[in-house]
Amino acid sequence: MVLRPEPTAPFHSVQHALRILEVVAKHASGVSDTTIARETRLPAHQLTDLLRMLRREGYVEQITDGAYVGGSSLSLLGSAGPGRGHAVRDKLQQSLFALRDSVGAAVYLSRYTDGEVRITQYADGPRTPRVHEWVDFRSAAHAMALGKCLLTQLDHDSRRDHLSRHKTVRLTSRTTTSEKALFRKLDSQPATVPVLDLQEYAVGTVCAAVPISAGRSVGCLALSLPLAQAHRLRQAADALNREAAPMLLSLSL
Repeated sequence: MVLRPEPTAPFHSVQHALRILEVVAKHASGVSDTTIARETRLPAHQLTDLLRMLRREGYVEQITDGAYVGGSSLSLLGSAGPGRGHAVRDKLQQSLFALRDSVGAAVYLSRYTDGEVRITQYADGPRTPRVHEWVDFRSAAHAMALGKCLLTQLDHDSRRDHLSRHKTVRLTSRTTTSEKALFRKLDSQPATVPVLDLQEYAVGTVCAAVPISAGRSVGCLALSLPLAQAHRLRQAADALNREAAPMLLSLSL
């Protein structure tokens, strides 16, 4: 499987965040934001936003003189110990719960693994029900926001391989069943714009997804809303895009 060489906005944010963490790690006793700015060469507004995110997620902390040091999340996720896998999963789940509450929607983490779409973690609730899996998600990538988001990250041959095993069957009147039309949509999807599903998988449900890929791992972050709340989809999708960076950072450390 070959990935399309298109970096996303979350990817760029994470690259910048990793540069900040490198500087913080180099100055173990603490480092000022002025020094971080000088060594990373990041614009002031961008540095401020990234430091705010890193503090919120526990990757950095400020000590009494205002200097930055490594935080608890950095210590936990940056280690190579046997518990790192559980720590990453727990961190991601906490982030999913927080995202569910902030956007008011069920949220999902998905990976493309061994040629299949897999939802690895999700967060839902009584007021934010998850999508009813009336057709196996593995067979419905062509009709789902998260599935299409994963397919956009594959090269042409990998997509064809997937669709040779999972046909583009009609699930609703809005489902794209033409492979040619689907490929056109995937190729024209801007890397920094959320992928949408407007009742293509299930009548009464709308969804959005953004890519979060670390290294050769193909993944995405998605949300779903009932049709009655479709007017919130764009705003929720924008929030999803903003929150993709912390998720990707957890996977990148």
